[in-house]
Amino acid sequence: MKTDGNNPKKTVLQLVGVVLFMGGMAWASVPLYDFFCRVTGYGGETGVASATTGEVLEREITVRFDASKERGMPWEFKPMQTEMTVKIGQDGLAFYEAYNPTDRPIAGQAAYNVYPFDAGNFFNKIACFCFTEQVLMPGERVEMPVNFFVDPAIVNDPDAKHTNHITLSYTFYEIDLPEEVQASLETENADASSVN
Repeated sequence: MKTDGNNPKKTVLQLVGVVLFMGGMAWASVPLYDFFCRVTGYGGETGVASATTGEVLEREITVRFDASKERGMPWEFKPMQTEMTVKIGQDGLAFYEAYNPTDRPIAGQAAYNVYPFDAGNFFNKIACFCFTEQVLMPGERVEMPVNFFVDPAIVNDPDAKHTNHITLSYTFYEIDLPEEVQASLETENADASSVN
């Protein structure tokens, strides 16, 4: 006699599939959100420039710096200054500090945004640690620069012209070690083994 009930094996496989899918989506959420913001400009995505416009206004604006980490990211990460006041159009340079307290190399990538969102279009980075992945060796501490300016065009934008404070936020998340770093570590371990 054929039963009409659920097959327990099929149910277990479906549940495992759901768990794996949800885990994969959670792992990919930060890089996907970062990509989405870069493409759409959503979430106060900043601009990138090779240099300032050359125009510096008398009006000043205060830039606040914020740092956070994805859950499970073992680094210590913080801004080296909490805020900085610059003239609109002036070249600014700020630093963040990262420290790897573990006994293994860890690679990280920073996602970023600007608040208020309307100011994101006018906040331009000339150089930033967030443009590339970062690898910290065990016990390594680094200072990472961000070189920026606020485009003078902000004063003509109806939504952003009254902005007096901008918050630049970074969130670091762990990524896989780059292949060249992994290969270098494997070579070092092989050399160490051959000496012993």
